[in-house]
Amino acid sequence: MKGRFIVFEGIDGAGKSTQIEKLRQKLVNEGRKVFITAEPTASVTGGILRDALAGNYKRSASELAAMFLSDRVYHNVNENTGILQALEKGFDVISDRYYYSSFAYQGLDSDIDWVMNMNLNCPDIRKPDLCIFLDLDAQKSKSRIDTNRATIEIFEKEDVLNKIRNKFFDVFGRLPDENIAIIDASGSIDEVAEKISQVVDSLNDQH
Repeated sequence: MKGRFIVFEGIDGAGKSTQIEKLRQKLVNEGRKVFITAEPTASVTGGILRDALAGNYKRSASELAAMFLSDRVYHNVNENTGILQALEKGFDVISDRYYYSSFAYQGLDSDIDWVMNMNLNCPDIRKPDLCIFLDLDAQKSKSRIDTNRATIEIFEKEDVLNKIRNKFFDVFGRLPDENIAIIDASGSIDEVAEKISQVVDSLNDQH
């Protein structure tokens, strides 16, 4: 059984963690092996990125984009927890964020063409089989963040979230050859999970 590489994207507060777990349960119940991963990774570079996102160290958008690229290469090729080795072993890999986030977040304040080119043209960065974008408006997203989080990251302000949401749609328009499913994330957890399930089931026809 060949593994599929599925990425979840969305502005902060859209419900990625919840829906990733729901999808994991569904796939395991179907007898599939599942590997859950995320960006930033647990690497040294990933730790530096988390500090920057928390606002502990100020980094330029270009610095962040370059560090995310480095972390993403590690994410793909490292021999212990890498995406490529997990897929080769027959695991479905589900990642909480991937290069689409770099395009949307760092693309706001850096050269988006540069950010996209260095990711899309890197030989060690694998293209996902499916990107699921959980779409939620910025006001609802900010409300969820304020309810569920003890600390707020640098991008988690309503006006910034709205700009990033718009940037994601700009990014998707630049990627006509990628398999991107935009899912309305404003419904109940089960309603959203059912929509995701239908999209993932359609991958079976391609594998």
